Amino acid sequence: MKRLFFFLFLLLATAVNTAFAAEVTSPNGEVKVVFNLDNTTPTYMVSYRGKAVVKPSRLGYELANAENLLDGFKLAGQETGAFDETWKPVWGESSSIRNHYNELLVHLVQEKTDRHMDIRFRVYDEGMGLRYEFPQEGKLNYFTVKEERTEFAMTGDHTAWWIPGDYDTQEYEYTRSRLSEIRGLLQKAITDNLSQTSFSTTGVQTSLMLKTDDGLYLNLHEAALVDYPAMHLDLDDKSMTFRSWLTPDAQGMKGWLQTPCQSPWRTVMVTDDARKVLASNLILNLNEPCKLADTSWIHPTKYVGVWWEMISGKGDWAYTSQFPSVKLGLTDYAKAQPSGRHSANNANVRRYIDFAADNGFDQVLVEGWNIGWEDWAGNMKEKVFDFLTPYPDFDIKALNNYAHARGVKLMMHHETSSSVMNYEKYMDRAYQLMKDYGYDAVKSGYVGNIIPRGEHHYSQLEINHYLHAVKRAADYHIMVNAHEAVRPTGLCRTYPNLIGNESARGTEYQAFGGTRPGHTAILPFTRLQGGPMDYTPGIFEMDCANGSHCNSTICGQLALYVTMYSPLQMAADFPENYMKHADAFQFIKDVAVDWDKSVYLEAEPQEYITAARKAKGTDNWFVGSVAGMKGRTSAIALDFLDKGRKYEATIYMDGADADYKSRPQSYKIVKRTVTAKTKLKLRAAAGGGYAISIMAK
Repeated sequence: MKRLFFFLFLLLATAVNTAFAAEVTSPNGEVKVVFNLDNTTPTYMVSYRGKAVVKPSRLGYELANAENLLDGFKLAGQETGAFDETWKPVWGESSSIRNHYNELLVHLVQEKTDRHMDIRFRVYDEGMGLRYEFPQEGKLNYFTVKEERTEFAMTGDHTAWWIPGDYDTQEYEYTRSRLSEIRGLLQKAITDNLSQTSFSTTGVQTSLMLKTDDGLYLNLHEAALVDYPAMHLDLDDKSMTFRSWLTPDAQGMKGWLQTPCQSPWRTVMVTDDARKVLASNLILNLNEPCKLADTSWIHPTKYVGVWWEMISGKGDWAYTSQFPSVKLGLTDYAKAQPSGRHSANNANVRRYIDFAADNGFDQVLVEGWNIGWEDWAGNMKEKVFDFLTPYPDFDIKALNNYAHARGVKLMMHHETSSSVMNYEKYMDRAYQLMKDYGYDAVKSGYVGNIIPRGEHHYSQLEINHYLHAVKRAADYHIMVNAHEAVRPTGLCRTYPNLIGNESARGTEYQAFGGTRPGHTAILPFTRLQGGPMDYTPGIFEMDCANGSHCNSTICGQLALYVTMYSPLQMAADFPENYMKHADAFQFIKDVAVDWDKSVYLEAEPQEYITAARKAKGTDNWFVGSVAGMKGRTSAIALDFLDKGRKYEATIYMDGADADYKSRPQSYKIVKRTVTAKTKLKLRAAAGGGYAISIMAK
């Protein structure tokens, strides 16, 4: 009898350990995550106000040359907790951010292998994050990931705003479709790029924006991407389940890990109000606090530069056109015949320095200043640039002295041509050169296929490189604006010298054939969820020298300085084009780049966004509104202003006949006194918008 009782006790104990459930809710009780150990397989589900938004979805890993971490688990313990803090970002949309969540940590052990895997859930009022954690105990030490098997089982055939899954670029326009339509549309959505690698007929990238038929907004993304490949999502369009799909390395593996270690956070945002998606700090809060002891040298920056000259076809990066190819150290530029189209020449750069100084801009970006541009893109050269040697017509010392005398700085440009090994060889010397000449910001680029050959822009090796560049730059007190790097995942909280990124289809594509209206009304819902974008707005002359047309209005461009948040904002057009419309240019001169408070007044993905922001340290507000393909008349209340106070508002609006194709430069400027009781009804043309500066009296 005693033996039978003991046997029944063992069965019960086994059942408890292999069939376990726990839940954790958000502080306001609206978001709930339920973890299950279902027949030794870990799963989770997410609900919002009692309704499922992520159905039971499996968790785990498929490993290379080892037994998988997918099932066979038992519970080894659990922990719960709560956290509430308010932290102050170095720069941001608000001067303070609340980080408030409830947490569940589940300790699992795979009995037959004695390998441990923990899963941590943090649940916020606007969503949740989960990550895998691998302690250094048991028999799991070094392991190679064949695939992460995190699932996101959707509850229906939702509307999605997506770009094709790609290991090397996010420079695509967004497609709006049902999930079930992705397979039929994906191939058409893949447009040419100098480096691209799609992987599936249903693969898409994060941040993925979704909307259910009953009006819930969902967003799938990742946070704190460190020492790990970037995650894409592959859709099973029969079950409507997304599965994580990591970026492989040159050997086809998807992560080389050593315990103790952890994955990035996998995030699910859910709300019934699109404005709350834009206002969310979920991704930032899931990152570690700032690791820089001194941040006094980091500052938001408004800049101009010679970049648009080359992008739009007016000038060149290269100094000469007489060489079929060049080799650093062997090509004699002193004997070269200048082409006459080199934009980064002394006289032209001085012109931009004067323009910046006369109009209150902080810096001047100069691309094409260094030797090697004659032979840089698409050739898979290991040694393309040395980041040190200027062209004969760019006097780096004299130009820096001239800029500093006029109260501005030059912004450095490091185009790596994706030869990452070469950049790392020169990195310290290049940063030291910047420090010697007083540069404090660099725009880096990663155009073309990655060297080491076979690696991808979003593989683990390259993720480590991008962060290494940011950390090393911090040692020299340099801010980094990385283009063609991996999409941001909130690391700017931890390393706030990462002041900008591109990693999406920016303004340059308006000069490469155009981008459809609505693009800037979806980017804040997707790409900007992980951090600010150097979108390079401010184009006033829509017809480019190369024949392309920018699909926007002038007021639509002004609005971007508010709706496309970034502490790094460029006035991208030529000085002469701004002088033709000096009254509209005044908004770009006035608008802030750092904020105490942000309020989203209206929003719907790819259709419209209206935002109001209070400039840091002042009582002045700025409003921006962008419209998609349909245009929009909006009614907004200025109840965010201080009650009982009067303000002078300058309203920049599309003209009655404004049209992004035929009349992009039609606008009207109106001044009026406003208060917190004022309501405005304003029209934005298709592809257009409006902007308002509200100055306290």
